Amino acid sequence: MGKPRPSAPTISEVAAAAGVGRATAARTLGGYGYVSAEMRDRVLAAADELGYRTNQLARSVSTGVSHTIGVVVADISNPFFGGVALGISEVASARGFDALVLSTAEHLDEEISAVNVLVDKRVDGIILSSAACAADSTAHLQLPNEQGIPLVLLDRLIPGLDLDAVVIDNRAAARHATSELIRAGHTRIGFIWGPPVAGRIEYRRELVEAARRNLWSDGERLAGYLDALDDAALPLDLDHVMLGEKTEARAYEAVTRMIALDAAPTAFFCTETDALTGTLHALRDAGLSIPQQVSIIGFDDSSWAAVMNPPLTMVRQPMLELGRQAAELLLSRIDAAGEASHAVQRELAAEFVERASVAPASDRR
Repeated sequence: MGKPRPSAPTISEVAAAAGVGRATAARTLGGYGYVSAEMRDRVLAAADELGYRTNQLARSVSTGVSHTIGVVVADISNPFFGGVALGISEVASARGFDALVLSTAEHLDEEISAVNVLVDKRVDGIILSSAACAADSTAHLQLPNEQGIPLVLLDRLIPGLDLDAVVIDNRAAARHATSELIRAGHTRIGFIWGPPVAGRIEYRRELVEAARRNLWSDGERLAGYLDALDDAALPLDLDHVMLGEKTEARAYEAVTRMIALDAAPTAFFCTETDALTGTLHALRDAGLSIPQQVSIIGFDDSSWAAVMNPPLTMVRQPMLELGRQAAELLLSRIDAAGEASHAVQRELAAEFVERASVAPASDRR
């Protein structure tokens, strides 16, 4: 049998080593109340010598402040959310806050569980990239409000809900990207991906309505694509819009179907990383060269896009800045300690990064 683990030093032991009262040691180590500079130095020196570590949960109970913020993202493995989390962490750390990051895989039930966990851990605020598509799916967000925990939406708005938020102008970004393909002479442009609906959509209004029932950011990107078609007086071909489950495998299937059409797309606009990789795999397996035979633009620029052959033209989201501004907004709410004010919604611009995956249209038929 191994040796029993030594117990951690207590506040009383730190107080005895510093030659001060327990209350003074508790105030110093808990970061609340007045303690003279001399007493503070003695307590901290004794704590360091003994190897004392503050019990953050106990401290949060006694002071109401945990110096921790919760971050709930859809998929931490996605480079976009990784970049956003880094921006949040930079700002939080500079202010002495830890960031606790939870990933939901775009599942609303996982999001509800994550929010409950963060409230139970007494975080001081929450940044949330929500899978909710409408206000009637957000009952779980009442809990932070009831507990006085400020919440900032990240990357996605929730229609009908008036909350602080930091997003990008998805519609303008998608409009610009699609317009660049049209400017290169493309009139048949595949959109990967559209709303995850089952079955076939017959009319544009059905497509728009389906998009409204799904994630706000996805709907905005579809709206930008439609705007660009309208700007150029081009008709919408519903066979050129991917529907169904939003996965790389489904994108592969959709693109494979589209390039077999008599009026096949000569270009593709891919609005997510998995949509882009699925499209690239489908074009490669079909033996189609980029950009000689098919042009392509992706969303969420990353280092690998620049080293592809050819390098890919991309929409670059300001990932770090999104995270930084979300953290700054949340910390300002924490500092305000519950003061009532109107919701703040910040909208950042995306950057269009032109590389070599777009060329003048060439009809393969």
